[in-house]
Amino acid sequence: MSIESSSSNKTKICPTCGTRLSENAVRCLVCGTEFNVSPQQPKSVQKATQKAEKPVQATRLPQVTLSLPAAVGILAVVIIVAASIVYFSVRASAPEGTFDPVETPTPTETPTITPSPTVTLPATDIPTATPQPPFEYTVGPGETCSLIAFNFNVSVQSIIIQNNLPSTCPISQGQRLLIPYPTPTIPPPATNTPPPADATRQSCQTVQVTVQEGDTLFSIALNYAVPAEAIKEWNGLTTDNVFLGSTLVIPLCMRAATPGPTPTATLPPPYPAANLLLPADGAAFTLANDVVTLQWASVGVLRDGEAYQVIIEDVTATQTRRITDYVTDTKYIVPTSFRPNDNVAHVMRWWVIPVRQSGVDDQGQPVWVASGAISEKRVFTWVGIAVQGTPNP
Repeated sequence: MSIESSSSNKTKICPTCGTRLSENAVRCLVCGTEFNVSPQQPKSVQKATQKAEKPVQATRLPQVTLSLPAAVGILAVVIIVAASIVYFSVRASAPEGTFDPVETPTPTETPTITPSPTVTLPATDIPTATPQPPFEYTVGPGETCSLIAFNFNVSVQSIIIQNNLPSTCPISQGQRLLIPYPTPTIPPPATNTPPPADATRQSCQTVQVTVQEGDTLFSIALNYAVPAEAIKEWNGLTTDNVFLGSTLVIPLCMRAATPGPTPTATLPPPYPAANLLLPADGAAFTLANDVVTLQWASVGVLRDGEAYQVIIEDVTATQTRRITDYVTDTKYIVPTSFRPNDNVAHVMRWWVIPVRQSGVDDQGQPVWVASGAISEKRVFTWVGIAVQGTPNP
């Protein structure tokens, strides 16, 4: 190794970091500490030091000045761009159908229910009587307007008006008069007659019994003196078993007779008046009507020994003609033998009475007593032979 000369080996140590530097170094290469130039140093060293200390001016970058609104706008644009990049990146990596738009159903209006118009039923026509044309009548000997009016069940005033007569109604034998038919009365509507079974149940007196502990069907029947079969039939039972707490209807009308002296028979309550149906009040029958049928509504289920008494009388006959008959049906056919045998319109009056047989007379014929109210009385006219000159109705 060559030994360097002492002149060339002159160094100095950085007082800050202890790095050994050359004697002429004006700045530490490690820590950057600058060294002061001593006046005793040679001029060459001072010049080198000053040259080294001369500041070096770097090239200045262009300066951009922005206002606050512009800076905020640029920041917003940057944020929007960054968000768009993130959105499209996530959309591209998401499974298919994740971002498909979901159709929101449009609410539809609930239809308003319009009530159907109320159907108004037409009013039921009330039956009206059809007036019949008057028939011609020849005045007999000694007859007056009042007598003729009574015989035909009309008013004297109607005869006067129909024949255009004076108010005193002067008539003579052989004179022909126009006699109006009696004004028919519209019959009331027929009432609903219950069936016999329902009528029996309605008329029977009953009592309700709640089955207690220890009760049997036969003990209840014995207690009320009503046959067990009657209780079963009345309550619709199929067996003899009864259940605790159930209710039974006991028909007292089925009660058996109490043993002992024969009690006086208790008469049932009277029947209401029968409602007459046909023919209508004031109806007219001619020679063409060989049969006249009378009809009425039932008053209930007739018991043994009960019937309807039908009474028919001719109020215009010179001698009173009358029929009294008994039937269990609700109609009666007037015998043809009762039809008049002249050309005069005879007025027939009829009515019906519910009756009950109370015994028999000396000749063995039944004795009837009334068991209900008398019905209203109705009339009809009946001509036995053809009337001369009577216009066809």
